[in-house]
Amino acid sequence: MDRLHLINVFVAVVETNGFAGAARKLNISPPAVTRAINTLESQLGVRLLTRTTRVVRVTDAGARYAQDCRRIIAELADADESVSGMHSAPRGRLTLTAPVLFGAKYVTPIVTEYLQRHPEVSAACLFLDRVVNMLDEGMEVAIRIGELPDSSMQTIRVGQVRRMICAAPSYLEQHGIPQNPDDLTAHSIISVSGITPTPEWRLMVNGVSRSIKLQPRIATTTNDSAVTAAVSGFGLTQLLSYQVAPQLREGTLQTVLSEFEPSPLPVHVLHHEGRHASQRVRAFLDLAIERLRADSALN
Repeated sequence: MDRLHLINVFVAVVETNGFAGAARKLNISPPAVTRAINTLESQLGVRLLTRTTRVVRVTDAGARYAQDCRRIIAELADADESVSGMHSAPRGRLTLTAPVLFGAKYVTPIVTEYLQRHPEVSAACLFLDRVVNMLDEGMEVAIRIGELPDSSMQTIRVGQVRRMICAAPSYLEQHGIPQNPDDLTAHSIISVSGITPTPEWRLMVNGVSRSIKLQPRIATTTNDSAVTAAVSGFGLTQLLSYQVAPQLREGTLQTVLSEFEPSPLPVHVLHHEGRHASQRVRAFLDLAIERLRADSALN
């Protein structure tokens, strides 16, 4: 059997959690799915799936192989699209992901400008404050904040953001301005799980990174709610510079302990590695990189 057909069947079985689901997805018979998987396992000499009468499970080797197969299928589709669409306008569906607030403030305006330029493209935006597995969740482009682990993705740095401690002027007038990290223990703290997964803030003291353990009065899962609490005068919070840029401009928040801030976090645009990228993705990357690098809040 054709190897590409075999891996398409295998990926379909993994994604639908069964042989019957794969058969329906590919519009082939269940026995054809079984033959394809048996042939593939025989050629590889490795068990990819564990089958019982009620469930199909992927083995460890199968999980690794499925990830590689998804990448191969995606790269082949991109190569086909790149060749067939070299002289045509971008078209199709662009999928991208970014953090929630960054997506709303920075990415959405870029996406709408891009779609206005290219009427034959639609976009699906997955804005989440977690690291999205681009291959597993079908994302073509991602915007990430923070240091990146080694991966097979192409990365383009477009800016950086600071980790700021800030509070409302009314709070600081009533409770005083902390002069060093040890003063934080005497203040009302608003912590955000996306930035501070444990009740501690990391700061630089005499050039050395130091963890300041805190007892937050409010622990929240959203940056917006932390901003609201801080603006109301409830206490101090640590957020990324872009998340509080409007409040700092308006004067409803002000920064403290700036000299103790840790190193800025880089902002990267990621996309699948490979020589071939669809015209749809290339056009978006060109616009996003230009717009983000030109933004003074990120550079």
